[in-house]
Amino acid sequence: METLRLVLLFVHILGFAALLGGLLVQLRAETKSVNALMRDGSGTAFLAGLFLVGVLESLGSPDHAKIGVKFAIGLVILVLVMANVRKPSIPKGLYLGLLALTVANIAVAVFWSPVHA
Repeated sequence: METLRLVLLFVHILGFAALLGGLLVQLRAETKSVNALMRDGSGTAFLAGLFLVGVLESLGSPDHAKIGVKFAIGLVILVLVMANVRKPSIPKGLYLGLLALTVANIAVAVFWSPVHA
């Protein structure tokens, strides 16, 4: 089960890397759009995260508050990406919002660690 957890964690991280890469590749572009990296990365990160929670539940008691926050942010990202995937361009505010939400979700994963006594 530990191997499955590590594989899912790896895929989850790859999904966020693709999403962030898809956003950063457009940083200097005048026109922003939802690209394939953003679409595939957000979906991969979200689904791998869901499966990862299932594995974590079987291994013990994960931090449900952290999972809830990451789920909510990830769902918002996924909905915004999928709602705009066919549009030729997206507003700069939406682009910056997606970038901020992606970085925030990564920050929650890194900095919200379990309390050690």
